[in-house]
Amino acid sequence: MRVVLAEDSVLLREGLVWVLRSAGIEVVAAVADADGLLRAVDEHVPDLVVTDVRMPPSHTDEGLRAALVLRRQRPNMSILVLSQYVEERYATQLLSSTTSGIGYLLKDRVADVPEFLDALRRVAAGGTALDPEVVAQLLLRRHSDPLDRLTRREREVLALIAEGRSNTGIAETLVISESAVGKHINNIFAKLDLPGAEADHRRVLAVLRFLKVG
Repeated sequence: MRVVLAEDSVLLREGLVWVLRSAGIEVVAAVADADGLLRAVDEHVPDLVVTDVRMPPSHTDEGLRAALVLRRQRPNMSILVLSQYVEERYATQLLSSTTSGIGYLLKDRVADVPEFLDALRRVAAGGTALDPEVVAQLLLRRHSDPLDRLTRREREVLALIAEGRSNTGIAETLVISESAVGKHINNIFAKLDLPGAEADHRRVLAVLRFLKVG
């Protein structure tokens, strides 16, 4: 896996480079701003981009805007966004077209190295990794919509799907059987009126409905 990393904090950037290389991941470029990120991607065409949201010069949303540009230019490129805080608008923007190969994690999550690397590999493989705090905040803003049809357990399962968990991972987290997870997922598909399709595609549609972007 070849990665381009964009982070303006020298300490965090170097720490991430060390973590990734220690895990056998090739960091082809590590840059400090959004312009450097765009240039590095053009030069190296990596498998995955890992970028901060807030970078110079204004330290507002330069990294996120660069990620959106890359998503439009290279829709098959996987992108993992790191943020200091839960910024719902940015997460929704990034996920507005598809959840394939997309991640949005809080920087605190990097401290749990195995979990961070698992999320990174999941995104690089075309999956999804949403921080649990992001998922929690998105749940809080729900009002009257098809999601209200879901039971508490089904909402928990859908939240874990949005985080990018597999059926096995969901079963382990909720301490239930994989067959029970499968039944909950089928109920979710039915209650959200999702059309018959491949299971993986319906999982994406369910996440988009959950985020109110689909």
